[in-house]
Amino acid sequence: MRFLANENFPLLSVGLLRQADLEVASITEDSPGIEDAEVLARAADEQLVILTFDAIMAN
Repeated sequence: MRFLANENFPLLSVGLLRQADLEVASITEDSPGIEDAEVLARAADEQLVILTFDAIMAN
C-alpha cells in the first residue's frame, strides 16, 4: 500500500512511516499549497491512500 500525506499531516509522522519501510509521498515536500481537488486527483492517478487530519463535519 502506498500513501500520500496531505499538507496538514505532520512531517514527523511521514518520517516515522518511511522508517517503517512504507512508501509515503508528501504534499508538503512535493507541492505545497495545491488545492484539495489536485490532492485527490494525484491520489487517484497514482493509486495512493490519502493521510490527512481534515475533519468531516456532519450536520
